[in-house]
Amino acid sequence: MKVKVQTLTDQGSAKAAGGDIELNDEIFAVEPRADILHRVVSWQLEKRRGTARGARERSDVARTGKKFGRQKGGGTARHGDRRAPIFIGGGKAHGPRVRDFNPSLNKKIRVLGLRMALSSKAAEGKLVVLDSLDVGEAKTKSLKAQLTKLGFGKNALVIDGDALNVGFARASSNLESINLMPAVGANVYDILRHETLVLTRAAVEKLEARFNG
Repeated sequence: MKVKVQTLTDQGSAKAAGGDIELNDEIFAVEPRADILHRVVSWQLEKRRGTARGARERSDVARTGKKFGRQKGGGTARHGDRRAPIFIGGGKAHGPRVRDFNPSLNKKIRVLGLRMALSSKAAEGKLVVLDSLDVGEAKTKSLKAQLTKLGFGKNALVIDGDALNVGFARASSNLESINLMPAVGANVYDILRHETLVLTRAAVEKLEARFNG
């Protein structure tokens, strides 16, 4: 699959090509399946949930179990031990239990889901490849004007190589419609929830090496 490479710094034409790039069809031309994408997204969202903290209940507190008063004649309630919830230091009645969210998903399914997410953006025409993220001026106003000409839509996920471009990161930090991440952080959920996927040449190389490695 051949894709035009666009540039950010060209002032003459917003979509001036920086040449062509050949994308691997095994990564960017896979037929998407809704069930696979759903499984991977569900796994991601459940995986990032934190473990709920549990409270100590009546059987968990360290207090005496000895009956501390007479059953009758004392003028008080007939308590069995000090671990009852009504006493200070007693266990909590119907407290929260520990819930550990640690789902598992086959690695082959996770890899296939990422391939399908990338392929779905390519099939929809929502995949943009940039030569680099070098900007002439690291200013939000000038970068916004350049991105408007490129037509990234409502929001875009921009993926760079190993290291993020400092100037682009600084200029795009105030743009709510732009999210930036390195290639190692590419994931199905973030790709699907953005309208446009933007990859640099370095990002394409890293993603292809990631799948081939």
